[in-house]
Amino acid sequence: MSFYSDASEDVSDELETLGWYHYDLSRHAAEALLLSNGTDGSYLLRNSNEGPGCFALSVRAKDSVKHFHVTRKDNGYVFGFNQFATLQDFVNHFANQPLLGSDTGTLIVLKCPYPWRVEEPSIYESVRVHTAIQTGRTENDLVANAPSLGTKEGYLVKQGAFVKNWKQRWFTLNRYELRYFKDKMVRLSSAVGHCVLNVLFLNFTFGFLNTCEEPIRTLDLRACSAVQFDYSQDRVNCFCLVFPERTFYLCAKTGVEADEWIKILRWKLSQIRKGR
Repeated sequence: MSFYSDASEDVSDELETLGWYHYDLSRHAAEALLLSNGTDGSYLLRNSNEGPGCFALSVRAKDSVKHFHVTRKDNGYVFGFNQFATLQDFVNHFANQPLLGSDTGTLIVLKCPYPWRVEEPSIYESVRVHTAIQTGRTENDLVANAPSLGTKEGYLVKQGAFVKNWKQRWFTLNRYELRYFKDKMVRLSSAVGHCVLNVLFLNFTFGFLNTCEEPIRTLDLRACSAVQFDYSQDRVNCFCLVFPERTFYLCAKTGVEADEWIKILRWKLSQIRKGR
């Protein structure tokens, strides 16, 4: 037990020199932080709950946050397809703004780290009114509450409501809303680097640009009763969301991706049932 403890302490001591290492910041807190204060391409490194030498790189990708494994191996670091012999090599890689691609077709440029220490103003509001709205309540009546984050996005193939054909749609999951669009939105920039990225992205998907920001439909998961794998359709990697008025049938590119969607959607439903 002491071996793992010492190894973990050595890694933590080394990472303390990294200004964007956020120690034991939780997945929930990382998403809240990057979504509220970060920008597209902001990222941070934090401890993973998978054990010593395991870390998570949390990256903001537009309106969602994605998490990637980083592992400590032989005094170096493994990330993506690369292994870095030292922490300095690892940091230099990020200084060159690496481009990440995922199975969902998402391309992310790691643009800037989100610092652990951020300047805060020493300004506080003065209390002018202070009175209890209710009486007789105790500590047992205090219920901590925060919206469940757990964002995800990607392409899924959806069955139509009336004409039972299948069409690919771009899905985004944020809080209790599952939205789908005709295609992924791309925001063009005048900067040369961004233009190159957009060209890469357009070639990576379908070669055309969708500028519509309104979703085709927004599904409120608070009305969803179940999420499960489905074998009634003549398709693989299919799962369904059961609503009172309709059951939505969706198919992922791979079984792993379908399993990821089901897990996070079921987790959302469990949070809803807990009243969170």
